[in-house]
Amino acid sequence: MTTFGLDIIPGNDMTRIKAVCEHQRGLIYVVPAERSWVCSKENLPAHALAGFFRELSALDDKAVEGLMQEWGIYFRQLPKEQEDAETEGTKAS
Repeated sequence: MTTFGLDIIPGNDMTRIKAVCEHQRGLIYVVPAERSWVCSKENLPAHALAGFFRELSALDDKAVEGLMQEWGIYFRQLPKEQEDAETEGTKAS
């Protein structure tokens, strides 16, 4: 199922995230890696992307910050308690 131009395609050893619009087309591959062993196979893409963006943002690199701003991509790490509260709020809705 494609939502907002994103299609998550699970596989045996990798998950592909296809990003397509009328101007851009790309494929992001997420595979098990040294830093992702702690997460379940189903949640590995979320774990890898959140961890990647957390560490990329923490570099405090002006070039990275500028590039992210140019593309309108921002990342904020959520506290564990907030994640749980948001999940519960979603379930109650």
